[in-house]
Amino acid sequence: MNLKMPVGEAGGIFKRYASRLEKLGIKRFEDFLYHFPFRYENYTIISKIESVQAGELVTIQGILVEIENIYTKKWKKIQKAKVRDETGEIEIIWFNQPFILNILKKDDKVSLSGKISSYLGKLVVESPEYEVINQENAYKTIHTGRLVPIYRETYGVSSKWLRRQVYKIIQENRNDLKDYLPQKILNEHDLLDLETAIEQIHFPDSLTNAGKARERLSFDELFLLQLSVKKKKTEWKENLTSHPFLITKYKNQIEQFWSKLPFELTRAQKKAVSEIFKDLGAKNPMNRLLEGDVGSGKTVVAGIAMYLAYLNGFQSVFMIPTDILANQHFQTIDNLLSSLGVKIGFATGSKKQNIQSFDILIGTHAVLSDKINYQKLGLVVVDEQQRFGVEQRAIIRKKGKNPHFLTMTATPIPRTVALTLYGDLDLSILDEMPQGRKKIKTWLVPPEKRKNAYSWIKNQISSEKSQVFIICPFIEESESLKTVKAARKEYEFLKNEIFPDLTVELLHGKLKHGEKEKILKKFKNSKADILVSTPVVEVGIDVTGATIMVIEAAERFGLSQLHQMRGRVGRGGKQSYCLLFTESTREETLERIKVMERINFGAELAELDLKLRGPGEFYGTAQHGIPHLRIASFSDFSLIEKTKKEAENFFPQLKNYPSLLGKIESKNIKQISPD
Repeated sequence: MNLKMPVGEAGGIFKRYASRLEKLGIKRFEDFLYHFPFRYENYTIISKIESVQAGELVTIQGILVEIENIYTKKWKKIQKAKVRDETGEIEIIWFNQPFILNILKKDDKVSLSGKISSYLGKLVVESPEYEVINQENAYKTIHTGRLVPIYRETYGVSSKWLRRQVYKIIQENRNDLKDYLPQKILNEHDLLDLETAIEQIHFPDSLTNAGKARERLSFDELFLLQLSVKKKKTEWKENLTSHPFLITKYKNQIEQFWSKLPFELTRAQKKAVSEIFKDLGAKNPMNRLLEGDVGSGKTVVAGIAMYLAYLNGFQSVFMIPTDILANQHFQTIDNLLSSLGVKIGFATGSKKQNIQSFDILIGTHAVLSDKINYQKLGLVVVDEQQRFGVEQRAIIRKKGKNPHFLTMTATPIPRTVALTLYGDLDLSILDEMPQGRKKIKTWLVPPEKRKNAYSWIKNQISSEKSQVFIICPFIEESESLKTVKAARKEYEFLKNEIFPDLTVELLHGKLKHGEKEKILKKFKNSKADILVSTPVVEVGIDVTGATIMVIEAAERFGLSQLHQMRGRVGRGGKQSYCLLFTESTREETLERIKVMERINFGAELAELDLKLRGPGEFYGTAQHGIPHLRIASFSDFSLIEKTKKEAENFFPQLKNYPSLLGKIESKNIKQISPD
């Protein structure tokens, strides 16, 4: 079991299990060691048989006196056994596990861990964990009599089987668990050595030791991530040369363009433009992330950058994940730049225009086509790049000679986390809304005021010509979640019972693409009053007439998701509103949702979400594409800061530590960067 060996090459059971193990992220034997337990079963109390009591969770160890299959009247099998120690005997019962008789034999010395129950007036151990104690394991148990690790499983791969493999791999490969962290870092941060950390995370002697192991391995994960992005950023700046754009030469044209904009740029937009221009004027290609809430003006900033590219005689490409968004961005950029003589092309899977002669090409993945001739590509802009693959971003980059790269995202990410995930990109944040954009008034509506809310919505549609989004978490009603509103049933109810005189449409992910577009177009053109939808509503879709967002079962969404859905309204000049409904009565849940009433900045909500709901809730629709950490947590801000600082200090010496450098390269840490 060489740690680097692919599991499938080991033959036997590993070959048969390879595809199952891959679902758990286990491709090589080393991956077993990094498939960490998510909790421990506490079987540390080892009791003598005479002292056990009903209800206790204990471990008993003794000789197996007898074991047999008993058939019930309905031909079900019960496995009965007796175990004796020096203080007495106790009966053991399992249900429908006849294979146990192939494992446990009479006169075996066994260790059993489970709950003591009272059965027909006598004490028994019901369905315990079990293992045979022999000279081979030298009385060292791994399934009983200790803190027993519990692992994430998949079909046909049990936690017990994983536990056994992990134990064997640790025993057989101790000499290969050499530490790659310098002793100085271990001493400075009071960290366990690697071998001890691996052993204690899987088979801890105490919960304290398990905690120390988790601390060491979490440090490793974040430190390697920080070093990796630092290395990638340095290589980007050192090894690539691009085309520096002239800025001073075109100062007058840029200022004239700004003066003709129908709005004043925010301070955040001006700061972002300044940072982007500084990058574009450098000899190394720009590699910058522009993060900003929906409606914060990212597209305008990108448009200014593309105009500078045009003035310098370079082409730009603007890659967008969906047809609907591509059309929307095309209209925005066309309105901004076509009057200045900029030729704008458009390419999606269903529509192409001006793709042979353009200064700026806007489109979906269709912009990657070999039929499109990029003569002098100088700037690539990617919107929501986590929705494009690494290969796609590499293809578009190769269309030019190291073009400048600008990535945009509306995904709310805490700044600390963004600096970790996107450490190989320079970061610009738009943290304010354009002038005139009104704050969306948000209320958590109690159940008793639902009827009043519906009446108010009718009045808003009638008097203010408002349009309304109503978001439900599911398409269909679930047997187990009947109290949670489902889009299809809610659509029928609202259409027939509440708003019979209004035009109500239904949108969800199972609709065909053409049908979905038709419904969105109808709503966008104000030919529908209410759109009942699942969270499929696209990021960035502009419906200027939509001023009311209703979100059902708000407790089922993270704050970041709620914020992004709220961003669907308020795109015009009218006052907009967000109504949050929940059937939950838990005080903590209501307090969490009420945060939406006072906080309007996405990154701040995302950070709060991490603190309130924990890292497990950070991976949802709104965070699609963010890498999963195996043991560290994105909510551990202090550790993120600590490892970032350590990585920055240590990076100049990295080349002197080949084992650490090799670890970074072998990990192949997938970063969100253009290559």
